[in-house]
Amino acid sequence: MYIGRIVSLGMNNKGKPFVAYRVSSRSFPSRQCKSFEDKAAIIPKEGHEKDIFENAYIAYNCIRIVNDMAIVSNGSHTDVIADKISVGMNIKDAIAYSLLTMDYEKDDYDTPRIAGVVSSDNTKEKYESYIGIVTNKKILVEEVPYGSASFISTYGSSTPEKVDFDANDSKEVAQLIFDGGKFAEFEKPVTSVGAVFDDKWSIKTLNPE
Repeated sequence: MYIGRIVSLGMNNKGKPFVAYRVSSRSFPSRQCKSFEDKAAIIPKEGHEKDIFENAYIAYNCIRIVNDMAIVSNGSHTDVIADKISVGMNIKDAIAYSLLTMDYEKDDYDTPRIAGVVSSDNTKEKYESYIGIVTNKKILVEEVPYGSASFISTYGSSTPEKVDFDANDSKEVAQLIFDGGKFAEFEKPVTSVGAVFDDKWSIKTLNPE
C-alpha cells in the first residue's frame, strides 16, 4: 500500500514526547534527510539537485524545535508554524493558520499538507499535541490525547489514526516509521527522521544507501 509522506507524533510507549516523519516517493526518490541541532531538512541527494526545478515541493524543513516544542510537517509550512509559535500563538491555531493560508500543494496530485506539534512537558496538565491536514476538500486539526500517538499521511486516510509507537530514542523512532510496526505495510520508503524529548530534544535521521 502506498500512502505517501507520513507524519506521526504524540507519546511513545515510554511516555516520552516524540515526532517522526517519513518520505515515501514514487516520482522523486533521490532525497535524503539532514539533521541539525534544532531542525531537520529534506533535500535532494548529491547529483539530483536539479530536481527542485521540476518540483518545488521536494525540499523543505520537516522538523523544527521552537520553545521546547517540536513541529513536524511535509513541507514549507513547518516554518510558518514555527514562526507563529515563536510569537506566542497556541499550537492548535498555529497549525490551523498554516494549513488554511498555505492550502494543499498545487501539484499533479493535489497533495495534502500534513503537520503536527508536540510540547515537551509530559505532565498531563500541561502536555499538548495536535495533528492536522488540509486537502482539496477539507481542513482538520485534531488533538492527540495524552499518552497516545497518531499518524496521518498524504495519500492514505485523511483523518489521524492511532498507532502503537514502541521506540525508545530518536534513532529507533526514525527506524520505526521507516519500516517497522504498522509502517512496514506502506510502500516506497525513502528517508525518515525522528525526534524524542528526554531532558532535551534529540533528532536522528535514517538515510539508507
